[in-house]
Amino acid sequence: MIYIPIEELTKKIGSIYKLVNVASRRAAELNAGILPLVQIESKKAATIALEEIRQDRVSYKSKEK
Repeated sequence: MIYIPIEELTKKIGSIYKLVNVASRRAAELNAGILPLVQIESKKAATIALEEIRQDRVSYKSKEK
C-alpha cells in the first residue's frame, strides 16, 4: 500500500475540500481512460490522482468572479 501524506497535499492545494474535488475529478478522468502522468505501483485511480497532485503534475485554477 502506498502512503501519501494528506497534510502535504492539503498545503499544496489549500484546503481538504479543494483537494477532494481535484483528486476526484482527476480520478474520474483516469477511469475514463486518460493515461496517468506518473508511474506508481497502484492501479487505483484515486491513489494515482493523489500521487499526481503530490508530484505537482496536476493542479487547479480558481475561477475569477
